[in-house]
Amino acid sequence: MGKFDVLVIESDHRRAESVVSALEFLGYRPQRGEDCEMVDETTHAWRAVYVGNVRDEVEAERQFARLGEASQRAMVLMAADSEWLSRLGADKAANASRIGIIEFPLRYEQLSEAMRGSQTASPRRSELRLVGSSGPMARVNALVRQVAPFDSSVLVLGDSGTGKEMVARSIHECSSRRDKPFVAINCGAIPAELLESELFGHEKGAFTGAISTRKGRFELAEGGTLFLDEIGDMSLPMQVKLLRVLQERVFERVGSNRTQRCDVRIIAATHRNLEDAIANGQFREDLFYRLSVFPLEMPALREHLDDLAELVGEFNQRLSRRGLANVRFSAGAMNALHNYAWPGNVRELYNLVERLAILYPHSEVRVSDLPEKYRGQQPIEEVRGAALLSLMTGQSSVLPEAMTVVSSESLAMLPEGGLDLKDHLADIEVGLIRQALDVTGGVVAHAAKLLRMQRTTLVEKLRKYGLQPSLQA
Repeated sequence: MGKFDVLVIESDHRRAESVVSALEFLGYRPQRGEDCEMVDETTHAWRAVYVGNVRDEVEAERQFARLGEASQRAMVLMAADSEWLSRLGADKAANASRIGIIEFPLRYEQLSEAMRGSQTASPRRSELRLVGSSGPMARVNALVRQVAPFDSSVLVLGDSGTGKEMVARSIHECSSRRDKPFVAINCGAIPAELLESELFGHEKGAFTGAISTRKGRFELAEGGTLFLDEIGDMSLPMQVKLLRVLQERVFERVGSNRTQRCDVRIIAATHRNLEDAIANGQFREDLFYRLSVFPLEMPALREHLDDLAELVGEFNQRLSRRGLANVRFSAGAMNALHNYAWPGNVRELYNLVERLAILYPHSEVRVSDLPEKYRGQQPIEEVRGAALLSLMTGQSSVLPEAMTVVSSESLAMLPEGGLDLKDHLADIEVGLIRQALDVTGGVVAHAAKLLRMQRTTLVEKLRKYGLQPSLQA
């Protein structure tokens, strides 16, 4: 998720703190503002403007008027009562061409989805990036931004499941071809005798079963990008035909003598070592050099495990659009996932998150809930933090009456089979953070004070553990 500037216009101080904290957690850089006039008074090209505490139509139109031309370049997120806001209509929204509606009371998921919409709607697509802020993913994003403006062929390398097609889509979306088609084909999933027709199309009657003329992927991708996945599985005869297209930018449909010109950008991908394939006579060296003008290697998930929490958050958002509940991992479960080898990479993680979203839609996923191969060592009983908060911060007066205060002796009890101290302490920390957020109504700044830490430190811990602060108006 790309970081870009968000102006928060909100007169209610407590609500503003909640919105700012949530935006920071999502990876954005919010700044408080007193009024929409600040948009034109600053030199910042705000990517999104959050306008909150709007109570009626008059106030809404006044704020939109003050936004002026900025509403044409920035996503406007308006938070207000849904009943009258639904009647406002885009025709009354001055020059605002992209309006996100956020209803009170605010919810984390709603704000997150609205901000994702603002990123998609933004005309500056070159700021889009793949999910992950670790060093390896930062390098991938930098390479994507470097190569995207040019039509050079790109060869994406990496193990299966690392997200090679996502890289190809990102390059396309960041290029001048973004308004043209992005067409993908898996060369390894189509029988060799049918691949020519799939790529170049065929005329009616060209072969048995060709009952009508059909366009191939090169024609469908005209003006845009053609992604050739698993190029290493392509047969040698097809490699010759593909090489001709790359060299001369022309092709013929199967069963036709008419030569057609094509204007497509080629991005290829493979999990195979093509240099070894060349040595073994399975891949043409001249085609390799045509495809690998700009090689880009995707890291395996085990090489950027710092992105786990961010990836889980991204997958939760995708699954929520399909009607599935979000997956919440305990600190112990996250530690177990950090210790797993991930042979299936990001795709395996997505499948696991989807499986757990189905199995545990309304509860926290603990180590014992994970499939056995993900648990690593013997799972331990994870400590909840509710009672611990009252013991360690002296805030028992604000806790629910049903909570039981535990003694320091019980906390120090060592299980018979022993425990992982790092895992155990992380569980305690997560429990305390969750309880502090509950006690303070989700206001991160207040929770940080309760936990005697800086707000930025707490925001980093929320990211680390994949926690989501709730937003309440």
